Amino acid sequence: MKYLITGARGTVGAALVRHLDALGHETVAWDRTRVPVNNYHAMEDYITEVRPDAIFLLAVASKPTGAIDNEGWVVNVHWPSEVAWICRQRQIPFVFSSTAMVFTNDAHGPFTPESRPDATEGYGGDKRQAEERLFHQAPEQCRVARLGWQIGSAPGGNNMLSFFEENMRQHGVIRASTRWLPACSFLEDTADGLMQVLAQPPGLYHINSNLEQNFYDIACALKAHHGADWKIEPTEDFVYDQRLFDGRIEVPILLERLPELAQRRVGPACG
Repeated sequence: MKYLITGARGTVGAALVRHLDALGHETVAWDRTRVPVNNYHAMEDYITEVRPDAIFLLAVASKPTGAIDNEGWVVNVHWPSEVAWICRQRQIPFVFSSTAMVFTNDAHGPFTPESRPDATEGYGGDKRQAEERLFHQAPEQCRVARLGWQIGSAPGGNNMLSFFEENMRQHGVIRASTRWLPACSFLEDTADGLMQVLAQPPGLYHINSNLEQNFYDIACALKAHHGADWKIEPTEDFVYDQRLFDGRIEVPILLERLPELAQRRVGPACG
């Protein structure tokens, strides 16, 4: 099978490429220097040339180039919308990566695919608008996968370990709330989850490994897992249940991937 991937060099995209390569599939990374994301006919010609069996739309405007006006909106909303229309014309299934951030901090989780997103601005607002557009543009081809925070095997890119390392570098401490239950999963599991989503009927799906752990316990478990020299301070200043539930997509739970979490049931001591 041949898969065309936007954002193939990003945090999730790179993990998906590794996963597909290991399965023996062919992957093609969308080259934005060759195919502009705001030129419909160039995109149409490119997809016709590649002839993918499916497309994964994983790109985000994490590092704006300044070459396009309103670049964040173009990358997060307009580009996927145009690709969706092309997919509709050519009957190509696609998976779009959305985010738990379509729910604001004022919403009450845990969230299911039936939960109504409430983000109206910023990254979450863009992703919410994109979801709506894609289902309108190509309802028979569109699969949306909402993702939480990604956990990598090492710092690099937009993953939880990078956040911890950067906080230690800047502040000398990681402040982690015991009252935040984040949506999150390991990158390898997210990649497998995206393939599961592709195999499902068109619709909205959630990929998440966290059933019950709070952010402080996750941070402490990752510290122990990696033998990291992190100072972790428990707080209660962020109260939020962000978990994404969806029984159709099966990924390993955090307790399986991080056995150190089992030791966190006895109390908050970590430091």
